[in-house]
Amino acid sequence: MRVGKQGLLGFGAACLAVSVMANSPLGAMKAIANPLANVKEQTLLAQNQKTLTVVFPSRSDSTDLQNKANAVAAFLSKELGMPVRAQVADDTAAVEALRANRADVAFLSSRPALKAESLAQAKLYLAEVRANYSGKYTYNSVFVVPKNSPLKTGTDPKTILGQLKGKKMAFTSPTSGSGFIFPVSKLVQAGFVPNKDRLDGFFGQVSYGGNYSKALQAVLRGQAEVAAVSEYALFPPYITAQERNQLRVLYKIPNVPAHGVAIDDDVPAPLRGKIINAMLKLNQPQNNQLLRGLYNSTELVKIDHNTHLAAVRNALKVVGMEP
Repeated sequence: MRVGKQGLLGFGAACLAVSVMANSPLGAMKAIANPLANVKEQTLLAQNQKTLTVVFPSRSDSTDLQNKANAVAAFLSKELGMPVRAQVADDTAAVEALRANRADVAFLSSRPALKAESLAQAKLYLAEVRANYSGKYTYNSVFVVPKNSPLKTGTDPKTILGQLKGKKMAFTSPTSGSGFIFPVSKLVQAGFVPNKDRLDGFFGQVSYGGNYSKALQAVLRGQAEVAAVSEYALFPPYITAQERNQLRVLYKIPNVPAHGVAIDDDVPAPLRGKIINAMLKLNQPQNNQLLRGLYNSTELVKIDHNTHLAAVRNALKVVGMEP
């Protein structure tokens, strides 16, 4: 537990106040409409009402994110009975906001979630589900080649990945889980490279697209012979259906943890539970479009932080990277 969460730590009564307000889906107005014991309690309730800040990281498949995030914040505000502010930033800024006590909740991918745990003691409580994930809340990292590539598809890493020796390789970025960390960990485990810094001894050329779309475009344009991306990057808006027909998956690495919702450790347990329950209401049909609009996810599910992130912890260790 860190000290210094302004307006959140050091006021036990505030937790009670928020809890009272959040019991009704009508939020603050209905809560205050219920008679309080005395004027002092009512004053305390008003004084300790803080603004909950939720960070929504920008992603390449998200458009008009600030307006969509604002709509989710308004929904959460109604459910919790307190002001909720939506802030759009990248993963690094989201983690820093949690660390510096400028945010309470953040949507994070797996490696930033580990960083948020390390720096801010935040944990993931929910994970996103997408229709094009192989697992409900896990997905595949995939090596992708041109459809007419002579490289043979299969499941044995020694046989299949051994074909990549001397080839032109396009990773997504050096920090991408499915576009670098998981693929390189498999190459290390198969004995082809010793760590992330010795890739040039195996591949003929190594490049980084910067995002999924550009890594795949390198293959489509003949600038690379293979790319490493997430399985869902083989669908719009990353590439077109016509472009997808020109590609095929050479090898799959399962169990990449889906992005999720992290909550800072300074958020008191009663309020944390209400945030989780409010988020889960985004799964309901009447609210689901708010969730889908953010990152094309269809559902949020409860997960255990350590279990969910175990695979990425191991992959980072294998390639020689810090969380």
